[in-house]
Amino acid sequence: MAGNAALPPLLALAELLSGPRDEDDDDDDHLGQGPSSAASALGPGHITAPKSVEPAATTHVKSGNSKEIWSAEEVPEGSEYDDSWDSREQPEYEILFKQQVGTEDLFLGMSRKDPSTACCEAMLVKIQLPDTKISDITLDIKEKVLDLRSSKKKLLLHLPHPVDPNSGKARFLPEKGTLEITLRMKRELDFINFA
Repeated sequence: MAGNAALPPLLALAELLSGPRDEDDDDDDHLGQGPSSAASALGPGHITAPKSVEPAATTHVKSGNSKEIWSAEEVPEGSEYDDSWDSREQPEYEILFKQQVGTEDLFLGMSRKDPSTACCEAMLVKIQLPDTKISDITLDIKEKVLDLRSSKKKLLLHLPHPVDPNSGKARFLPEKGTLEITLRMKRELDFINFA
């Protein structure tokens, strides 16, 4: 193996992969046939499963409609709203986080709140909808998805945090052409942080 340093890199790799060789293999190298090994004699048809592998797992038949391709758990939330054929453009939007602070929080620091988003209770989504009437807007909010449709715009927004879809508020500012949606966030351990 001391001769590996003098070999070109590809031949050194071939020698490494071929394993130990016999003296008669060296004769083949001189004839221009290259290094021979057991691996070079194998082809795709020689690939088989190892003998010690257990049999493949059986497929489980799901209860319910046997014609269903996916179960409800396998489909991500909001994918039913995804419509790649819809040519309406996406409006500009901005996501801001809000928290309720009082004087004791601001000046005295008496609570455990800090300016990070971990201490925010609500999410404010501002969507720019110029030249739009409030009657043209359709808004659907799920736990992790906001779906907005109007005659000219379409927005499917996957929210950064789960929200409570039943406690949100929306207001339309026609002079600015902006829809402001305030959503209360749902997080684990909120009862400890905001009690």
